[in-house]
Amino acid sequence: MLVAVLPEGAGGLLRPLADDGTPADPERRVADLVEAVRRIEATDRPRWLWASTADVYPRLVRAGVRIERCYDLELAEALVLGAEGRWGQPRSLASASARLAGLPVPPDPPSRAALPPGEFQESLFELETASGSPAELVDVHAAQRTRVAGLAELPSAHSFPARAGSMRTLIAAESAGALVAAEMGLAGLPWRADVHDALLRELLGAPSPVGGPPARLVELNTRLNVALGRRVHPDSPAELLRAFARVGIVLRSTRRWELQHVDHPAVPILLEYKELYRLWVAHGWSWLEQWVTGGRFRAEYIPGGVVSGRWATRGGGALQIPKVVRKAVVADPGWTLVVADAGQLEPRVLAAVSADRRLARAAAEGDLYAALAAEAFEGDRAKAKLALLGAMYGQTGGDAAPALAALRRFYPTAWDLVEEAARTGETGGLVRTWLGRTCPPPSVTWRDGFDQPGEGVEADTRGGARGRARGRFTRNFVIQGTAAEWALVLLARLRAALSGMRAELVFFQHDEVVVHCPLDEAAEVARAVRAAGDEARRLLFGDTEVRFPLDVSVVERYSDAK
Repeated sequence: MLVAVLPEGAGGLLRPLADDGTPADPERRVADLVEAVRRIEATDRPRWLWASTADVYPRLVRAGVRIERCYDLELAEALVLGAEGRWGQPRSLASASARLAGLPVPPDPPSRAALPPGEFQESLFELETASGSPAELVDVHAAQRTRVAGLAELPSAHSFPARAGSMRTLIAAESAGALVAAEMGLAGLPWRADVHDALLRELLGAPSPVGGPPARLVELNTRLNVALGRRVHPDSPAELLRAFARVGIVLRSTRRWELQHVDHPAVPILLEYKELYRLWVAHGWSWLEQWVTGGRFRAEYIPGGVVSGRWATRGGGALQIPKVVRKAVVADPGWTLVVADAGQLEPRVLAAVSADRRLARAAAEGDLYAALAAEAFEGDRAKAKLALLGAMYGQTGGDAAPALAALRRFYPTAWDLVEEAARTGETGGLVRTWLGRTCPPPSVTWRDGFDQPGEGVEADTRGGARGRARGRFTRNFVIQGTAAEWALVLLARLRAALSGMRAELVFFQHDEVVVHCPLDEAAEVARAVRAAGDEARRLLFGDTEVRFPLDVSVVERYSDAK
């Protein structure tokens, strides 16, 4: 059973639908939408059809209404448009309805990202009157079902063919993720402001009474001036490059990886300054005052906010919390944090999607890199890791060349998959993830928010050709995007398993999830996390021998997790 929902202030319009999406009963107007949803959810547990979870669900959550399932029409429209080769076109209900009717397609409304932090925090809980009608919801949903069913008839992009069943799974998972995002935004991550303040004072010294740099940064700046023999602004790369040039050191940049090879007394001072400056700017006292209220850090999570399907956030830097600041994430008295991290996720995904038997056998072990090392790299784990990351991120030269040769020889099927993805990207083609998320076309700027090569892996940029750069992107898109799908399914399964418990999902980042729960629920939550990971493996990859082990820690402080 589906129920189409269109908010109208505090009330709204409801339209019951059959399982195939056709109208089952006439639409009806309700004066109190929250109470109507509460009653229907308690008795029928339908799948709720609405234009945008982000626009409807937060108000329900705040009123204590938790729904089991939904269909997010906007998220679905974006996925289907991408699969059809129309990535990035407007996806709102109004846009999809106009497209269906053959009318001029209006742009999507402005993002709430443009709102000041206080305003967007308020908007998180508002239930605005939506444009459109239940009939438009029903018609667009029906058209999406037809388009999804027809995906198998589309010309196949590289890697994995368009499959209706897989796209339906992806839409369901993306919609479930939107529910989790709204619930996490309301629950918030437990945060001790006093601990954070003490940590800042320990590392940065006393804050400036006039809002300037704290004492430690002022001290480091003074020492840097002495070491370079002139006054410089440490946050100005141009000034630093000129200052180093005057003492005979020519640098291409002031990035850490280049500075750490320079032998000069100014370098350790500058590196310490840069690290502490980032802490002060990104998670200093201003951040603490703006983002932490009532013992919680509340961010607005954006499912699929990155082109690969990974999540993003609006404001607060929730997905870039430095390890040192995690000491301030402390469970409430009588509660604890269950932190689960999927180690070596992307290499294991490569093993599963490529169906490379030897790599899959290695990925059945607890330490994939150690298993590779024993089989193909003479026991050298570091070399095995370098080769596998190089294959996924596009390194082809330097120290990785011999290791890559071994990888090609021992695991040719996995190698061929990422190589073909790269060739497709270089020639302007499209690639898909396992469930069918399609990459943007070459005309779209895709770098923002997408992972760069890991530590110790430098991408091959010889020639600087845009096509080569895009090949590196598509090479990793099929793996990183599929890893995001596995994590999304894990979230959906875990959310269902926690239903009825006091435990709350409070944080999610790529391959890591944090649950805040009473101490007496910790063991059950830990079991639920592991079970959800295994269910995600079986749902996506079937009877594969690849395993996706989760390191699960039960801790009082986030920083104490493994």
